[in-house]
Amino acid sequence: MGLTYFKRFRMEINLLGRDLSWGKLPPGYRWIPWNDELVSIHADVKYASFRDEIDANVFPCLGDMAGCQRLMVEISQKPGFLAEATWLAAYRAPGAGRDEYCGTIQGIRDRYGLGAIQNLGITPEHRDRGIGSGLLLKALEGFRRCGLNQVHLEVTAENEGAIRLYRRLGFATVKTVFKVAEAAYS
Repeated sequence: MGLTYFKRFRMEINLLGRDLSWGKLPPGYRWIPWNDELVSIHADVKYASFRDEIDANVFPCLGDMAGCQRLMVEISQKPGFLAEATWLAAYRAPGAGRDEYCGTIQGIRDRYGLGAIQNLGITPEHRDRGIGSGLLLKALEGFRRCGLNQVHLEVTAENEGAIRLYRRLGFATVKTVFKVAEAAYS
């Protein structure tokens, strides 16, 4: 094992005067607001979204189901946790009897009183359908309802698709940071 450094960007958005409306979801999709009984479902979606992605190397808990469960419990118990900025996306195929959960986002009020997106994850089979954009906008609406106008997140520099999404919705890069993580060498 050795150490490696991952380049990450801190991105921010000011919500004042910003239009957060969004078009319709694709057929079969719906938003599910936070409730305490959804911790495990958020963790399942988080794991399915991140387990094979670069962020599972940056944050090993994202590549481990038990790690995702612990992370969701920790996020939901933070003093600044915002249910209004925490959402699931679900899909129900025509004729299917139950929902397939396919997206998750969590938001908190950080110690400086700013909104902070903790994770935005979309399962691979549901990407490129506007679900990530929609979840992000739902979270931003929730931050605004809670009186927060400045929101930030961090994204791994190699995650070009996420960076494009954040920029398209109005986020700007304000700082570059480096996250140290253990890496296996063969």
